[in-house]
Amino acid sequence: MDAKTRIGIIGGNGWIGGAVARAMVGVQLLSPGNLTLSCRSAPPGWLPEAHWTHDNQGLIDRSDVVILSVRPQDWPAIEASAPGRLVISVMAGVTIAEIASRLGTSRVVRALPNAAAEVGKSYTPWTASAQVTDEDRVTVGQLLATFGSGDEVATEAEIDYMTGLSGTGPAYPALLAAAMMRDAAAHGLPPEVARRAVVALLVGTGRLFEKDGQDPDKTVAAFLEYRGVTAAAIEAMQASGFEAAVSAGLAAALKKSLDLSAAT
Repeated sequence: MDAKTRIGIIGGNGWIGGAVARAMVGVQLLSPGNLTLSCRSAPPGWLPEAHWTHDNQGLIDRSDVVILSVRPQDWPAIEASAPGRLVISVMAGVTIAEIASRLGTSRVVRALPNAAAEVGKSYTPWTASAQVTDEDRVTVGQLLATFGSGDEVATEAEIDYMTGLSGTGPAYPALLAAAMMRDAAAHGLPPEVARRAVVALLVGTGRLFEKDGQDPDKTVAAFLEYRGVTAAAIEAMQASGFEAAVSAGLAAALKKSLDLSAAT
């Protein structure tokens, strides 16, 4: 895409839509003047140079690329037509076929960013309709790179599964962090110290995996082989059903994703 490409975000004042808009402008992928955002309420104070509107059809008419960033339950109320446009949906559970039929375009991408887009660290898997061109794929890659990284996957079934995996963003690490902080507090550690310790642990681990490409299984095996404090903790967690709980959670997330698809 070039500097003159016009992008519209339906749902531009939402969590993901807003993060994507700020990221694209922040890295100067496009100027605010080439960005149109729709919202249901009064325009917010950020990105005042962008064009804000309540008219989704007007947004599409002004745009070369349209990003759909509304809640799946709000999708049925969207009435618009986008013939010839590249449409990128970040909605969970809404299929390419449904988007193509409703908006009248064959160039549709389903992408799944997460809340870490707000800090430029979203991992975003995506898949595309057969009519999406190589040039479109370059555009998608450029957009996603403004707020993190991602991969194209072959099927929508993979996207549905990854809705409950990477699409959850910080939710699962936050669940682990909260449990660790509560345990630390129960053992008398000051809450602010517990928080700093746990956050540093999670952030440091992420950066280590990112930097060295370590295999988590090998990391766990190394600690188990050492037979120290960490090995005792790992074995107790495994005996308490840690992996089964994770599998059950991901299965529930996949079911919810498929239920959303069936309901829209």
